[in-house]
This record gives sequence, C-alpha cells and structure tokens, in this order.
Amino acid sequence: MTPTNQVMMSALAQATQQPTDGVAGWAIEMMEKLGAPGAGLAVALENLFPPLPSEVILPLAGFAANRGDLGLVSAIIFTTLGSVVGALALYGVGALLGRDRTRALIGRLPLVKLEDVDKAEDWFNRHGAKAVLFGRLVPVVRSMISVPAGVERMALPLFLALTAFGSLVWNSALIIAGYALGEKWHVVESSVGVLQYVVLAGAVGAVTWFVVVKIRSRSSADEKVE
Repeated sequence: MTPTNQVMMSALAQATQQPTDGVAGWAIEMMEKLGAPGAGLAVALENLFPPLPSEVILPLAGFAANRGDLGLVSAIIFTTLGSVVGALALYGVGALLGRDRTRALIGRLPLVKLEDVDKAEDWFNRHGAKAVLFGRLVPVVRSMISVPAGVERMALPLFLALTAFGSLVWNSALIIAGYALGEKWHVVESSVGVLQYVVLAGAVGAVTWFVVVKIRSRSSADEKVE
C-alpha cells in the first residue's frame, strides 16, 4: 500500500468507522490507480449500487485534490460524467423494462429499497422535468429519479442536460467542500443535510434568475418589433 493510499484509508476509516477492505477500499484504490477517472467510476457505480454514498466519495475526492493526488477541476468533471453515466443506465432500465418489471428487478437488489423508488416516482409525478434537475441535489432521490424518467420516456436530450447540470452543481459543492476542509473532509458528510438546502436554494435562485432574464429579453425584443 502506498503512502497516499494509507492516508486515504486512514481518513476514511476515522470518518465512517467502517472497515475499508470492501467497496470503500476499492473506491480509494480506483482514485489512486486511475486518478480522477477512478473517482468518476466510483460515482457511476454508486448510482447503481449505493453501499458507499456519494456523500463520502465526493468529499474524499476533494481531500485527494487538496493533497495533490487529483486535479480539482478534473475530479469535478469526471465525477459529473460518472453521475451522468450511472443515471443514464437507470434511465435505460426504466425505459426498457417499464414500471412493473423495473420495480420487480430493483426489489431483488441488495441495499436498494423500493420505498426509495416510490419516493423518486412521487417526486417526478409532482415536479416533472424539474424533478430531474433538483432531484440530483436530494439524497436518495438523486439516484432513483432516473428510473421514473426512463419509465415515462422523458426526452433523452433534456434528461441528459438536466442530469448533467444538477450533478455538476452537487458534485462541485461536495468536492470543493472536501478540498477546503482538507483532513476534516468528513465534516461534509455530517453536514450534508444543511449543505443540501443551501445548494438547492442556490440552484432554484439561479434557474429563477435565468428565466426572468429570458422573459425580460423577449419582452424587450417584442417591444422593439412593435
């Protein structure tokens, strides 16, 4: 085990109080061997099989960037790409199998609860396309929101765009927090509930501002035509 790997394993063990010879250790191995693409791979698989939450992987990637083991920007890019790939896989399952067969499949998977799928489905039914964007900022919903989007055959380009933007915002927030905190990166996991609402409020504000600017711009253009 290299010195970098030892530091990462020790940091993870202290933060999570869990053994690091399973998925956690594998995630760290991926980051050490593959760099930022390894972090992206870990996040992609976390979307499908969540034994190690992204609330741990992302701040840990930020800590690795703080140490110089990863590039901060590349960590954000690759983890966002991993999020999109994992989400696309779940979208494909929902689209190909439909609601009932997808639920039956998920019900047989370890560490995945049908209640989580129901929560994401309810979120999607109430909020539509906005659920895909803002759902990426909400634990549990973040992974499972892709399933009802696939079942309902949401337009794929729109799904990918909203997923990428929402993932970029969330991944950046957690990675930068881990980077800023350094060896205290694990504080992010315990504070993720507060961070979630801060990021969600910021995202809603940004989208609202964008819509207002577009409406004003269109109104100005109409007035000039008249």
